[in-house]
Amino acid sequence: MQSELAHHDRAQVKRSRERATYHREAVYRLVDDLKLGHIGFSWKGQLHVIPMTVWRVDDHLYFHTMNKSRMQKLLEAGAEVCISFAECTEWVLAKSAYHHSANYRSAVVYCTGERVTEPDEFDRAFEVCIEQLEAGRWQQVRPPNAQERKATALMKLTIVEGAGKSRSGGPNEEPEDLDLPVWHGTVPVCPFHSQEE
Repeated sequence: MQSELAHHDRAQVKRSRERATYHREAVYRLVDDLKLGHIGFSWKGQLHVIPMTVWRVDDHLYFHTMNKSRMQKLLEAGAEVCISFAECTEWVLAKSAYHHSANYRSAVVYCTGERVTEPDEFDRAFEVCIEQLEAGRWQQVRPPNAQERKATALMKLTIVEGAGKSRSGGPNEEPEDLDLPVWHGTVPVCPFHSQEE
């Protein structure tokens, strides 16, 4: 397996190229840390983006959906889906409005897929996900029963191409703004609350 993801025109980072990465391990690390992706696809002429649990086993991504769902049918027909992963860790506050930013990690991958029908692979994929959440848990929980297996379509995805992007560090300032009496730096991301709360 190549160390870099394929990245043709649609997957290439066009702006802020210094923040881009095509290294497979960097994208894998983000997927492993988040396990939440937004899956984009087109169905009957309409665009959809759905947040889903997405996890990795070796060089494949997995997600599960209801049997006979739109995404299952789409992938089994040979179409691709696009998955976006993103994590924002800090707000970057600058002395000018223009240079406010965020520190983040993100990735976009394009995938083809197929349904997992082999029972051992089905169990192995779910075991990896659950063990990543809590080591030893798979041995404690009840495995999927026949009815659950029938109702669930476990989809195995192959990454066709993709890219990652990230930002870290403090604000970028214009030299003429440095003397402005305004604090600048980074603050952790936390939920915003309305003043009425």
